[in-house]
Amino acid sequence: MTHLPILVHDLVLILITAGIVVILFKWLKQPLVLGYIVAGFLVGPHMNLLPTVADNASITAWSEIGIIFLLFALGLEFRYRKLLEVGSSAFIATIVNMALMISIGYLTGYLFGWTGIESLFLGGMLSMASTTIIIKAFTDMNKQNQRFSNIVFTILIIEDIAAILMMVLFSTIASTRSFEGIQFVESLLRLIFFIVIWFVVGIYIIPTIFKRIKKYLNDETLIIVSVGLCLGMVIIAHAVGFSAALGAFIMGSILAETSEAKRIEHLIRPLKNLFGAVFFVSVGMMIAPNLISEHIIPILILTAIILVFRPLFISLGAIASGESLKVAIQAGFSLAQIGEFSFIIATTGMQLGVISDFIYPVIVSVSVITTFTTPYGIRYSETIYNKTVKKIPAKWNRLITGRTENRQKKINISNDWSRLIKILFVPIFIYFMLAIAVIILSRMYLLPLITDQIPNEGGIIVFAVITVLLMSPFLYGIIRIRSSASFLYIKLMKKSNHLNKIALLLLSIIRTVLCMALILYVLIPLFPHIKGILIIVSVIVLALITLNPRYELHMKKVENQFLGNLNNNNESEEHNSE
Repeated sequence: MTHLPILVHDLVLILITAGIVVILFKWLKQPLVLGYIVAGFLVGPHMNLLPTVADNASITAWSEIGIIFLLFALGLEFRYRKLLEVGSSAFIATIVNMALMISIGYLTGYLFGWTGIESLFLGGMLSMASTTIIIKAFTDMNKQNQRFSNIVFTILIIEDIAAILMMVLFSTIASTRSFEGIQFVESLLRLIFFIVIWFVVGIYIIPTIFKRIKKYLNDETLIIVSVGLCLGMVIIAHAVGFSAALGAFIMGSILAETSEAKRIEHLIRPLKNLFGAVFFVSVGMMIAPNLISEHIIPILILTAIILVFRPLFISLGAIASGESLKVAIQAGFSLAQIGEFSFIIATTGMQLGVISDFIYPVIVSVSVITTFTTPYGIRYSETIYNKTVKKIPAKWNRLITGRTENRQKKINISNDWSRLIKILFVPIFIYFMLAIAVIILSRMYLLPLITDQIPNEGGIIVFAVITVLLMSPFLYGIIRIRSSASFLYIKLMKKSNHLNKIALLLLSIIRTVLCMALILYVLIPLFPHIKGILIIVSVIVLALITLNPRYELHMKKVENQFLGNLNNNNESEEHNSE
């Protein structure tokens, strides 16, 4: 008889224990995440009450898969339009809270005597609220449709995105073991570059493919294709130096814009639940009672920081954005906890070997305590508001009522210049990034291929011509005036103000210079001794591209397909709701 792998025994132990514990927690009306953590503690190496997991390495691998599916599912629930539509209240509150919590976390870690990297990771962990816990609490207390709950949900969306970026940047800093400003900026720019390329190419290609093969996509085929795309993006992200979590989130957010998004989200939910459970169980396995008792003071201090400063900073941010005092306080006390992303950030730090083993159980302990206090914070936030408002002078009435409505009335949304910049900036930015991508890929793959076949100057000239031709549609996209912007151009040009004409001229010059810079970025490394001639060549090439009528039709077709793919899921949802 064949011998069963140890992994099978471990999974049986984990899943049966987790199943029994979460049923108990469900009966007690407690968050299931806590049940998984408790189950992990019971089968972990620090508790002898039950049989323990034998192969921790395999469980770690499964928990990493759990992170991938958690982030993939999060991406499926994310819509880029949601980010564009988020209110300034939530955005300002999130920025204020995250900046101050990271700062306080870093300072606290420093006072504890932790290393700079450990303190930085601590700040990141303290800045993340728990989506799971908040959704559960709001559902149980029937608070989902109130003004403050909408702000809280939007803050959670922004925090989730910020957490993905934070993990990438923290990983970069951890790998270099330094805080050099230049490296940090380079990493940030590199991250933005890859995210833009992946998003634009993904939205352009994947929804189009899904439309053409829709009749072949039964549930079985769809989940295989979706998981394959997710893991493929994970490999790509890892290959270029980013985390698996980022790749999973990006692919999830791309698939969220397809017409099959709801089906994929439904099909992936069991996988997310299964592997997510394994991840949270692995979190509980790392709780060591001796470490908790040894570090009880940091646990209590960090818990106090969460319970005091997170509500304070969220409330201040919401007030600064114009929300009423009541809404601000309710939102602040709803977010007085840390959760899933804090565990993921801690896991990332441990995998990189930059944080000590004791930090993990400390963070889990803080999360467990603040999870239990969250419903009480939500319930008594209105009472806290009533007591606070009595102590505020009458002349501060605007603080109590908020100024959102008054502020919005004063904003001139029809400002011609702001509309023009908004219309032009995003396409120019995307086309610029795509042109850079063409240059990088051409140098990596096209240059060696051509020079092997055509040696010497001939091969270099052929490479330069092909590369410029490949990026010429993007150059046209940068320099052309879109139909949606032409009316504003004419309107601003007709105004008697000479500054408008000068500004419009500068805007045209900037776009022209950007295109010339891209052409020269291709040519100068190949022909460094004739820079003057190359400038003239770039002007001629750009003129030929601009005057070619075929590019207009081609770029309109490309943009329409991209926007159609981006809006396709929204149209499907509206159709289904009807």
